[in-house]
Amino acid sequence: MTTKNPASREDAAAAKLERKHEDDLVERMFSGIGHVSEVRLAQTRPPSEEPYRPLRQVKANAGVTYRLQSPTDELRVHASSPATDVMTDLSRVLAVTTTAGATVDEAHQAMINRGVRALFVVDEGRVVRGIITANDILGERPLQIAQDRGVRHAEILVSEVMTPADFLEVMELQDVLKVRVGDVVETLKRSGRQHAVVIESGSADSTSATWTVRGIFSLTQIARQLGLQPQIGHNVARTFAEIEAVIGA
Repeated sequence: MTTKNPASREDAAAAKLERKHEDDLVERMFSGIGHVSEVRLAQTRPPSEEPYRPLRQVKANAGVTYRLQSPTDELRVHASSPATDVMTDLSRVLAVTTTAGATVDEAHQAMINRGVRALFVVDEGRVVRGIITANDILGERPLQIAQDRGVRHAEILVSEVMTPADFLEVMELQDVLKVRVGDVVETLKRSGRQHAVVIESGSADSTSATWTVRGIFSLTQIARQLGLQPQIGHNVARTFAEIEAVIGA
C-alpha cells in the first residue's frame, strides 16, 4: 500500500483552485463583466441614457465632387397658414437694432445692409426704447424736422423720428399661436401699420413688469412668402391690395 506524498496533495489542490479560478474568469467573460471598471460604469450610467456612439464617416470615391447647398426658399404660405409661419422669431434670428443716438442715415444704411425695413431701438442693456421703420426715415417727418431746425437730413437722430416703446401696440404670443396669416394681415391693415411686434409677457394677464419681445411681423415679409414679387418702390396701399387679392380678403 502506497501513501501519497503531501507535496503531491498540495499540487493537486493548487491545480484544482487554479481550474476554479479559470472557470470563474470564463463565466465573467461570457456574462459581460470582465473588469471592475465595467461594473462601476454599468452601475453609474443612467438606465435611460444610451452611450455615445461615433457616426460612420466615408470618403468620396474617385471622380466625386462636393457642391455647397444653395439657400432654400422661404416657406411659402397662404391665408390660412399659421401666423407663426410669417413671424420673424427672435429666439431663432438675431434682432437687427440701432440706438436712439444714431442718425437716421446710419439707421437707413443698417436696414439696407440687413435687408429689413425696421429696426429695434435699444439702449446699452438691450432694453427696447422704440422702433424705427423705413417709412419713418424716408417720409415727411425728417424733412419737416430738418426745415424747422435748419439742419441737414444727416443730422437728424433716430430718437426724433422713432415710435417710442410707450406708443407701441403689440400682440401677445399666446394669441398669435392661435391665428392665421390672414388675421395678421387684417390686423396690420386696420392699424395702418407695416409692422407688428409680438411679445411674451410670461403671465396670462400681461401685467408683468417686463415683456420679452419675441418676434415681429412685416408686411413685406408676408407679401414675399405669399409669392408676390417685390416692388421697386414700396407702396403700402398697393402692397395691401396685392396681398388681399392673393388671400381673397
